[in-house]
Amino acid sequence: MSEDTQTPEPAPLSGNQKRKMRSASRLYAVQALFQMEASGQTVERVIAEFEDHRFGATYEEGEYTEGDVTLFRDVMKGAVNWQVKIDQMTDRALVAKWPIARIDPTLRALFRAAGAELLEGDAPPKVVIVEYVGVAQAFFPETKEPKFVNAVLDHMAREARPEAF
Repeated sequence: MSEDTQTPEPAPLSGNQKRKMRSASRLYAVQALFQMEASGQTVERVIAEFEDHRFGATYEEGEYTEGDVTLFRDVMKGAVNWQVKIDQMTDRALVAKWPIARIDPTLRALFRAAGAELLEGDAPPKVVIVEYVGVAQAFFPETKEPKFVNAVLDHMAREARPEAF
């Protein structure tokens, strides 16, 4: 193959582009975990569906942001593999009369995604909290849920990674 016909290397991503992709992956992970719970689909099937039909796709209502595939997969698999531990951490952060089974399924998915990152991820806990509070604001604009998410995730982060505080 001559140099003229080779495909050029993609331009390296800026730090801002990488952050947007990671943020999008966190949002997608919450949506995918919600979908898994609602439909009973396997993690492998939901991961494939999101990667094939959400990451960078264009629809009538707009364009989806390209996501960080590695982060998305890690969060999804971590949430499934560590679900019992994450749910126990979440229960300890909630008021006794409101166990995780009683909270909104979107919040449950959010706590599981964030919990996976807190247990296995490389992002600092404060970054994880800020990112998932942002996801909560996207799902629950102009409500008290983002403050609730912040408090629960702070408790979970201090349990999962006390050395970071």
